[in-house]
Amino acid sequence: MISHRPISRIFLAILMLFMLPATAVAEGVEPTRGGEGGRIIRVTTLAKDGPGSLKAAVEAKGKRIVVFEVGGVIDLERSILTISEPYLTIAGQTAPSPGVTIIRGGIDLKGHDVVISHLRVMTGVDGQPRLSGWEADAFSAVAAHNVVVEHCSFLWAIDENMSASGPRFAGKNLSEWRKNTSHDILFRENLLAEGLANASHPKGEHSKGSLIHDNVTGVVFYRNLWAHNVERAPLIKGGAQALLVNNMIYDPGHRAMHYNLMNLEWAGHEYVTGEITAVGNVMRAGNSTEPGLPFLMLGGDGDLAYHGRDNIAVDRWGNPAPMFGRYGVTKARLIEKQSPLASLDGFDILPASDLETSLFSTVGARPWDRAPDDIRVLFFVAEGRGEIIDDEKTLGGYPHPAMTRAPFVEKDWDLTAMTPKSGIYPGQKAAAQETLTARDRAMREGGRTK
Repeated sequence: MISHRPISRIFLAILMLFMLPATAVAEGVEPTRGGEGGRIIRVTTLAKDGPGSLKAAVEAKGKRIVVFEVGGVIDLERSILTISEPYLTIAGQTAPSPGVTIIRGGIDLKGHDVVISHLRVMTGVDGQPRLSGWEADAFSAVAAHNVVVEHCSFLWAIDENMSASGPRFAGKNLSEWRKNTSHDILFRENLLAEGLANASHPKGEHSKGSLIHDNVTGVVFYRNLWAHNVERAPLIKGGAQALLVNNMIYDPGHRAMHYNLMNLEWAGHEYVTGEITAVGNVMRAGNSTEPGLPFLMLGGDGDLAYHGRDNIAVDRWGNPAPMFGRYGVTKARLIEKQSPLASLDGFDILPASDLETSLFSTVGARPWDRAPDDIRVLFFVAEGRGEIIDDEKTLGGYPHPAMTRAPFVEKDWDLTAMTPKSGIYPGQKAAAQETLTARDRAMREGGRTK
């Protein structure tokens, strides 16, 4: 007898993909509460700057919670939104449907004690010629600390989709180096997809997921999904320290997770051993993945201390892929550790074999109110489809939803958790979310197209 259980599980997974609202996970591990307890600042315009804009809200001083009374697209017109003032919470979940999407730009966070939730950033090449110099990240922490970035969707970056960076050697010793660059950052439940490959970056091909720069410490990746990036999912640089728990890497091109301390960048400085702890992660090859690609690769000259357990790596057909490889003929060592190099306390850790279905229902911005491009990416991951791209135009270009408005009613929200007291988020859908053609819709409704 043929069992129907696998078919039922797949159908259930697809059905649940976009039905569930975001849930709080890994409570107690946050390095900051952002602007909790501060004043409410309302975003009332989609203009890139001026009164009532998101830019004005993030540039305000003091503890503040940014909420949205407008939904739609904020066009940065090929510029960067810089956040420098600390003690800030940006609550994209408060926006009316379809939420807030930032296009033609990115976010550079240069402050501390910041929480960013439920934003979409779609950078794009915006018609710029190849190698012409437009090189924006979708999101980058630049010498920032005590940061939470959660439930955001970062697509079409020209450099990294989501990174933590800063100076390598600011200070007199290792302790000062680490203090003066980015540290203590939690990346949770984010979607990082389709970094543009042969676009306008001056270095050439640059489809990158996440870069954790030299000597950055205290970085946690929890339940994130990288899809269709050539490499850096993530790249951990020299002396950096990162914890990866229950993340998924789909369709990496040349490299998935990798570590590299480059002699060219460390000349004159004593090497520092990097640290990676990876538990319960999945790497699945896709249409753009090189055959035999390993889960973790070691490059450069510096050693890496590594603890890994319950990680799964498979090719496009589900066959086991290598767990480790290297690029470069160097003396760098992989030093395997029996115990985690970072604390796992406070994390709800799923077996890697259960991860995919769980991630699909929660990862990215506003999972109760998905944007069409998020739906497309997630369905492609579920179905083993999609590929690395060079230009957002190949997928239809930037979104243009109509602007919406709705007042933010403070008494209806728990301002500590930034969740609606009713349990119903703005724009929450009651059924599975799909992007349907006219023919698809007619079939679902039992009718026929002409």
